[in-house]
Amino acid sequence: MLRRFLLLFVALAGWAEWEHWRSSRRGMGSRPGTSGTGEAVVVLGYRNRGSRANFVNRWRVRAAVRSQAPGPSRLVLCGGAVGGPEPEAALMARYARSRGYRGSLVLETESRSTWENVLHAAPLIEDADRIKIVSDPLHAEKARLYLRKHRPDLAERLVPARDYRFGEWTAVKPVLAVLGKRSLRRLRR
Repeated sequence: MLRRFLLLFVALAGWAEWEHWRSSRRGMGSRPGTSGTGEAVVVLGYRNRGSRANFVNRWRVRAAVRSQAPGPSRLVLCGGAVGGPEPEAALMARYARSRGYRGSLVLETESRSTWENVLHAAPLIEDADRIKIVSDPLHAEKARLYLRKHRPDLAERLVPARDYRFGEWTAVKPVLAVLGKRSLRRLRR
């Protein structure tokens, strides 16, 4: 019985890793810009109830920082006051600064959904040569699809972020994969 459980867990974890890896590579553009303006790393906020960035938002900020390439780059932090009194973008900015991040930060503090994250971030990233969207990979893929619907010209500048790492979030990746695939399936209909 234990052996079957272990085999099932390994199979489920392997499937979830595969889905997250694939999502981290899908929906990229074919024409990153060449004007020399650098990149914009868009960080999607997650419902935050307190006055400090929650675990998910902290992880997303760290993933965004590791996604930055050398050269001109800025973090575009997205999220309004959805779950608490303070915008998620402001909480993430405070967390980034507390961890020693000294680069450029742009805050989008009005959005209340992934669609609004993309809608409100678009004017903030228009000049970027390369655009990276950071969240869990399936959620980031959803945002890339939204960007393609809203601003196909910007979607052509999408490049991969470093929000996928093998073995990171292993315990919750199966749940995130199921929920993310369901959301993507509805979006593609």
